This record gives sequence, structure tokens and C-alpha cells, in this order.
Amino acid sequence: MFPCSDTKVQKILKLQNMLYFCENNLLCSHTILQIKMEKVNIRIKDIAMLAGVSEGTVDRVLHNRGEVSQKTKEKVERVLQEIDYSPNLLARSLATKKNYTFACIIPEHKSNEYWQSVENGFDQAARDFSHYNVKLKRYYYDQFDVQSFTQLSQSILKDQLPDALIIAPIFKEETMKLLQTKEFESIPFSFIDSMIEEMNFLTYYGQNSFQSGYIASKLMTQSILPDSRVLIIRNKRKGAVSNQTIARKKGFIQYLNDHQLSDVELLDLELSENDDEVNYMTLKQVFEKHDNIRGVITFNSRIYRLAKYFEKHEFHDVTLIGYDLLEENVRYLKNGIVTYLLAQRPEKQAYFTVRDICMKLIMKQEVKNINYMPVDIIIKENIEEYWQFTE
Repeated sequence: MFPCSDTKVQKILKLQNMLYFCENNLLCSHTILQIKMEKVNIRIKDIAMLAGVSEGTVDRVLHNRGEVSQKTKEKVERVLQEIDYSPNLLARSLATKKNYTFACIIPEHKSNEYWQSVENGFDQAARDFSHYNVKLKRYYYDQFDVQSFTQLSQSILKDQLPDALIIAPIFKEETMKLLQTKEFESIPFSFIDSMIEEMNFLTYYGQNSFQSGYIASKLMTQSILPDSRVLIIRNKRKGAVSNQTIARKKGFIQYLNDHQLSDVELLDLELSENDDEVNYMTLKQVFEKHDNIRGVITFNSRIYRLAKYFEKHEFHDVTLIGYDLLEENVRYLKNGIVTYLLAQRPEKQAYFTVRDICMKLIMKQEVKNINYMPVDIIIKENIEEYWQFTE
């Protein structure tokens, strides 16, 4: 990124999103005008998009090296003039020749799962900020086994310490133990996906988990009749409940309390991560034992597992609410089995986190501490438009 005066993260997000969504290197004059007015930080990639050239060409023009045609040089220089570009801080950061390593600690995952979208954001950030000599080192743990995180923590402590840490704190207590060790006491860290509010983190990008649960409760109660039962599903974990699940459930219950909806009865159920046959038997027993279950919610990305059961047994009068735009989730949303999906833009969580750490450590600029992503409410009628403008 390149520094301009009066940087505010929300302005940066707004304007960089405009750049991020532009296609075919075509940016309107309105976007350029807003960049000038807001004095926003802008990347080499953004200048290249505005000028319709490669990032390498922009670099050669900025540093007056290599062969660039006069016509191309004038295109780049015109963009630089239009956005009031100032290269001083970038030049100083590159002159240090320092290499930066950011450790990223996230759950292990398959290619079609939620955390792959986070990885995609990291990958894009690694490419965009490579000119700052930034390297992202990935560490993975089993999100269903707290012991896996504990073992990983010990391994990280034995490794070469990073310049910054990005972590998804699914296991709250164990995350706090890691970050409070003497080895990490002077290393800045950021949270993604969920946060531990009492810790002194650099940035957080993700939903307001409590608010997300609150909104889910509102959607649920507006979709079911009074005196209905709602089944709350969570994944069975070894050792601890997900930090995010706890916060979302608190928000869900708070909405019921705030609106005196005591007639809504909540039923809790744990399902296995890997045994669908056992899960189906468990669900069958619950629905046979409890009549009038009119709503089912899970505070994670596994709503497709419930949808499979509903499809098999031809349930059509139950509201199903889940999280995240996994391919299977979207398929069941489109065919009407899933009622709502709440999305949280995981790619941007990862990307903006890396960007902000670069701003703080390399550019020496202040960054906003808590950055809540929107709680995107997706239904089958708006999914296509949502894909078009957010993916």
C-alpha cells in the first residue's frame, strides 16, 4: 500500500472494495475522484488496475528502471498524478530489505470447506504484499480436538518466532495460554473469525458473533409459530466448545429474552463430525420424541448435514438456518430445504488482516482494532446477486 494522509480503515475498506470488485481493468472516474477526496491507501495492484497495466510495469515506472514505452509510462504517471500518490514511506520500507513472517494458525480443512475461503484470502494477500517481503507461514490444527491445538502450540514455540501472528481462536483458554507465553508477549497478534475480547490484540476481522446469533434468532422466530420447539445443533468436540458457537448461542437466547419469547422451547443436540449414520439415527430419535420442532439451527457451516436428513425424510415445514456459503449449503438453499444462510466474507477477513498488519508493522500507520464484517442474510432469491458482487 502507499500512504496518503488521513487514513481511516473504514474509508480504506470502502474504496478498496470498489477496486477489488472492478473487472477488466476498467475503473470509473467516480472511483478515482473518491480516492483523491478520501486520501486512501492504495496498492501497486490498484494503480496497475487504474492504468490498465501490469504490477511489474508500475514498479518499473515508480523506480525508473527497465524498459517501458513512453505511452505506457504516461498512462501510469497520469494515474499517479490523479490520486496524489506519495512514495516516501514505501521507499523507506523497501530500503530496509527486512523479511517479515506472519504465522497463520487456522483449522485444517478440505478444499470445499469454510476455511479454504480463508486460505484463499491469505493467498491473495501473500501475492499482493510480496513486495514488502512478507511471507505467510501456515499452521493447522484439528478444530474438533483441543489437544491438537495444544500440541500445535508447543510446536510453534519451538519454531522460529514470527513477526506477527494471525489466529482463529476456536479454543479460547488454550489460545490465551499460547499468546501469554513469554515467547509471544512482544509479538503482535490478530484474530479472525472470532475474538477473545479481553486480550490485547492488534486487529480483529469477523462477525460480531453475539449479534450474528441475535439476528439468527430474529429470523427464526419470524419464521415459526409461537409455542414451537427449536433444535440447536452443535458439533461434538474433544475438550471444549467453540468460542464462536458460545457467543452466537448467547446472542440467539438474548433475542428471545429481549422479546419475551419464553414460549419458544430450545433443544440442544450434539452431532458427530464424521459419522453420518449415527447422526441420522440421533436425529430420527429426537424428532420422534419431540413433536412440534419447527426450527433447526447450527452455528457453524455444517447445515448441509441437517439438510440431507430433511431431504431424505421429505421435511418441508421446518425452518433451517445455518452459516457460510459452502457449495452444499448453497445447493440446499437453492432447492428450498435451507431457509437462511448467514455469510461472513471469510476471504476478506484474511486479506484485510494481513493488510492491516503490513500497515502497522511496515508502514507504521495506526489501524482500527475491531472490524466487524457484515452479517449477510442470504436466501434463495438473492444468492445469485450476492455471488456476483462478493466473490
